[in-house]
Amino acid sequence: MSKEIKVPAVGESITEVTIGQWFKKDGDQVQMDEVLCELESDKATFELPAEAAGVLRIKAQEGDTLEIGAVICVIDEDSVVSKSESSSPAPKADSKPKTSATGEVKDMVVPTVGESITEVTLANWIKKDGDFVKLDEIIAEVDSDKATFELPAEASGILRQVAKEGDTLEIGGLICKIEVMEGEPAQAESPSAAPATSSTAPSRKESYATGHASPAAAKILSEKGISPADVSGSGKDGRITKEDAEAAKKSTPAPAPAPKVEAAPVSVTGSRNERREKMSSLRKTVSRRLVAVKNETAMLTTFNEVNMKPIMDMRSKFKDQFKEKHGVGLGFMSFFTKAVCVALQEWPAVNAKIDGNEMVFNDYCDISIAVSAPKGLVVPVVRNAEAMSFDQIEKEIVRLAGKARDNKLSIEEMTGGTFTITNGGVFGSMMSTPIINAPQSAILGMHNIVERPMAVNGEVKILPMMYIALSYDHRIIDGRESVSFLVRVKQLLEDPTRLLFGV
Repeated sequence: MSKEIKVPAVGESITEVTIGQWFKKDGDQVQMDEVLCELESDKATFELPAEAAGVLRIKAQEGDTLEIGAVICVIDEDSVVSKSESSSPAPKADSKPKTSATGEVKDMVVPTVGESITEVTLANWIKKDGDFVKLDEIIAEVDSDKATFELPAEASGILRQVAKEGDTLEIGGLICKIEVMEGEPAQAESPSAAPATSSTAPSRKESYATGHASPAAAKILSEKGISPADVSGSGKDGRITKEDAEAAKKSTPAPAPAPKVEAAPVSVTGSRNERREKMSSLRKTVSRRLVAVKNETAMLTTFNEVNMKPIMDMRSKFKDQFKEKHGVGLGFMSFFTKAVCVALQEWPAVNAKIDGNEMVFNDYCDISIAVSAPKGLVVPVVRNAEAMSFDQIEKEIVRLAGKARDNKLSIEEMTGGTFTITNGGVFGSMMSTPIINAPQSAILGMHNIVERPMAVNGEVKILPMMYIALSYDHRIIDGRESVSFLVRVKQLLEDPTRLLFGV
């Protein structure tokens, strides 16, 4: 009996994952709950355990992108790897071949490797023309615009190559043919008959794999800007593994010799180098979702400005006592979070979302806080922020930001928010139009604080001012609600004592 292992549901709004690394090989014996591979979504990386014991049959390769519910591999529960098979003596040199031609020829064509991919490039042949290949043995590597994957033999027999390395083939195009044979060819000679000079040959076999990076390793080296030629592989036959790529460091290039310049009317100055990197799974998914939000929502942005002096004065007065008592600093985010929660409860449409033909209103405030992490922007959620105190909000933000920097956020910590706050001011942004974090209906953008001359009661005063922006979905939030929400946030921030008395 065969057990299909499929991509599990890993979180709200996640529709696909990418295979990062296989820990087991095709044909390996695996045990129940043993980790098979590592999967990457746009939000987190997690491990895939075996759901049964048996022999592993891999269906998707490292770098492949699969939808939720797609088959990753199959476990043959009826198959058992026999130790006696591996310990059986090698055939004698004069034994007769155990193969026989069946007359059948198997045509191998380019398989469907992913949505929207219409063609691939044959990167390199692993087996030579005329070689005997076994069923499921890797015979070639193929590149698409999204990933590199290996091509397994679909039958046992003699390989007849049709396409050449570097050829671009459409999906369904003929790659090779296999003259199907039964059994396996006998060894040409026994190992003992090898010439004595073989003892001086290098212990590691030089082959196509020598110096070649696996798909996962190639991705890491590309991100580091390191050439595979500069990395020593520790895998089989010198193949560069993921661990080799992670340990590799970019060497400082020697200064290039001065070019020989012939007499010319104009001398060339400056560098004209360029560098290409493949987009990560996270970057591709974020890009697709941001475009979808722009296309599928009626997004508008309204602006206002806030005098930050009252909050700055309050922080200066109490920050030392606050940190001494609660063990955490008093930042701007707790003031903004509290102000947003009050305004959301007064204008519930801003805290709602559209689900099909229905509007879903929430009586709680789960505030998503945008955080810059090594792999990109992530948005962990502060749950029930409306019921939290200033110190509780600050502690939770510090905890989530720390996990984000260490790439340890769980799926649960990044899903289910009802409203988002993003602070571009930490990078120096003066004004922006933030994009809604779907399926939410609104997002508040904070910006940098700049001292500007302001008219106050007929007098000009220099005040620390911040522009704030509210992007919202006009399908569910009207102009009156969006503007009134932002005015209420401004009122609470410019007089933070209102937050203490709920007025």
